[in-house]
Amino acid sequence: MAVQEARQNTEPGAHAGGCTCGDCPHGAREGHRRAVAAFLVKRDEFAAGQGLPAAVAHSASASRQWVSEELTQSAELVAERRRAEGQAWLARLWLRTTCTVWAAVVLLLLAQSLTAIGAGWTTARTAGLLAALVVAGALTAASWFHRARGGALAPVIGEDNRLSTSRAVATAWVLLVGYAVLVLAVRLAAASGPAERDALIAGLDLARGAGVVTVLAVVCGIAVLVRRVVGLRVLTQRLQKVRADRPRAADLLTDDSGRGTFADIQYVVLSGVALTFAAVRLARRPDQLPDLPWGLAVAVLVSAATYVAGKYAEGGRPVVLSVVRSREAGDLDGPIRTGDDIEIRGAGFVPPGAHTADRLSRMVVRIGPVHVHVPLVPVTGGFSNPTDAVLTVPVPADVEPGRLEVQVVTAAGVETNRYTIDVTE
Repeated sequence: MAVQEARQNTEPGAHAGGCTCGDCPHGAREGHRRAVAAFLVKRDEFAAGQGLPAAVAHSASASRQWVSEELTQSAELVAERRRAEGQAWLARLWLRTTCTVWAAVVLLLLAQSLTAIGAGWTTARTAGLLAALVVAGALTAASWFHRARGGALAPVIGEDNRLSTSRAVATAWVLLVGYAVLVLAVRLAAASGPAERDALIAGLDLARGAGVVTVLAVVCGIAVLVRRVVGLRVLTQRLQKVRADRPRAADLLTDDSGRGTFADIQYVVLSGVALTFAAVRLARRPDQLPDLPWGLAVAVLVSAATYVAGKYAEGGRPVVLSVVRSREAGDLDGPIRTGDDIEIRGAGFVPPGAHTADRLSRMVVRIGPVHVHVPLVPVTGGFSNPTDAVLTVPVPADVEPGRLEVQVVTAAGVETNRYTIDVTE
């Protein structure tokens, strides 16, 4: 079947694996799926000792190097297909976000219609609906102009191509407060008497909306602060960042490796609760800004402080703790010589989100003046080398005997400390 698919892809007029034409079966998603399947088959075959050419089968080091090169080339194809799929998905996202925005407007209309039964239609309901139309129109226009970057989600997508928790929370509060002000503006424009206009203007007093304004100021400031903190920590090599293929909703609750983080989860949960409360207060009192109680506002501020502290605490520079001569069963003990394998022990060698083969193959060990690429050693279901705590590389023949410094360069481009070893002839 794989041979037949390959022949179909080479026929004149057939679509290539990188095609991004909508629902085409040969589109980016299908090309990525086939590349991943081919890579997994090749990796498991090499892990089982199959597929090695006779020219390198007699040498363990030669076969390992050949397998690593083959897997690296296959992984680069997978990465190319994955990037193509991510770009195609991101280009289609603007239409999905637009449909979601207008679906929310329809739901608001239905909710207002149902609640108007018996109570009657009021000016506040009309103002709420008109304000929703204005916000939806603005988001639709923004989605069109940023359709190549995810539509309405473009402002909350970080530089690492992941959804930013701080930006998402800040954007939600901005939309709520902006919607509330628009509701008051529409009602003010439709007001007939001076008493009603004065009451609506008084609804914007800081005494009534101090809680929500304070929360808005803090979350917007945190969105800017976190971007600055992360950028500085990356530049100073205290935080490793690897670009994602495409944003996911789970990015709001997880770290770069996809594991849930307490700081992000509590920030999103408490902010969501406060937003829900503020939206209900706006629905009950559409003549003023949502009066967020100070107890709930302080809870959000504490949650925001915890989130910022978590950003300061995460990450860390990779470190080499020790370097020893790798010894197989039956080998004699001895010093490190050229041609031997050395085992580098430490922490933080694999950055979060860099567990794919194409990124693992970018790891380099600097032994003196020589740069050695870390070989990929496949096992069933993954790789035994490299790992986050241990790397195994050969000492090349180009290395001159003597005292040499060993340093690891991760896939994120971060360098570890220098560790000195003695290499004998």
